[in-house]
Amino acid sequence: MKKLYLLTAMLFSLAFFVNAQTTLKGTVYENGSNIRLDNVFVHDKSNKQYTISDKQGSFGINTEVGHLLIFDSPGYISDTLYVVDLTPKKINLVVKTIALREVSISSTRQMFDPHKEYPEIYEKSKVYIMSPSSWFSKEGKDARRLKKYFVLEEQERRIDAAFTRAYVGSIVPLKGQELENFMTLYRPTYAFVTNNNGPSMAAYINDSYKKYLALPPEKRKLQKLSDTTRIK
Repeated sequence: MKKLYLLTAMLFSLAFFVNAQTTLKGTVYENGSNIRLDNVFVHDKSNKQYTISDKQGSFGINTEVGHLLIFDSPGYISDTLYVVDLTPKKINLVVKTIALREVSISSTRQMFDPHKEYPEIYEKSKVYIMSPSSWFSKEGKDARRLKKYFVLEEQERRIDAAFTRAYVGSIVPLKGQELENFMTLYRPTYAFVTNNNGPSMAAYINDSYKKYLALPPEKRKLQKLSDTTRIK
C-alpha cells in the first residue's frame, strides 16, 4: 500500500513538473507606462493554445521553446514573442495611431475570420445545462471573454473602414500628426457608424473639427486608449 501511495505521489509530482516546464507566464503592459492590460488575447500559433490576460495583466499559456506567441488587443499594435526560454516575460503593447490602424485593416485584419480560425473557442464558450463545468471552468470563461474580444475587433474594423484617413483628410484641413490626433480624439462610435450614412458622417466630422479648433493646443493630442478598449 505504501508503494502505491509513493508511486501516486511521484506521478502527481511528475505531472506538476511537466506542467511547470511548459507554462510560460508574464504580464502585459501599455508601452511607456505602468498600465497593466487586461483582456489581451495570447495565442500560440504552433500548438493552437490560447489564453487571455486577467485584470492584473497577467497571463499563463502552455507553450514550448521554439514556438511563436501572438499578443493582440483592440487599440494596440499586435506583438509577437519567439519563445527561447520559459522565464516570466514582460510584454509591452504600443497604442495604435490612426495611420497604423489603416495599414492593419488593409492587410491581414480584413482576412481575419474568428469563426474559421478559432472554432474551438466558440465550442468551448458554450454553456450546457447538464454540465456545471461548462459554466464555471476557467477555459469556458476565457472562451466567452474571447468571443467578446472578437466582437469588439469586428466593430473596430467597421469604424476603420468608414472613418479613414483619406476621407477625413478630404474634409478637414489637417495633415500628418495633427490629422491623426484629430481622428483619435473624435473617433466615432460603432453605433454611430452603423446608424448613419455618408452625409451624416461628413456633418459629424465638420462639427468635430469646430470643437477641435476650440480646444487649447495642449488638448489637441492623442489620448490613451487604455480605458476605452477594455472588454468587461
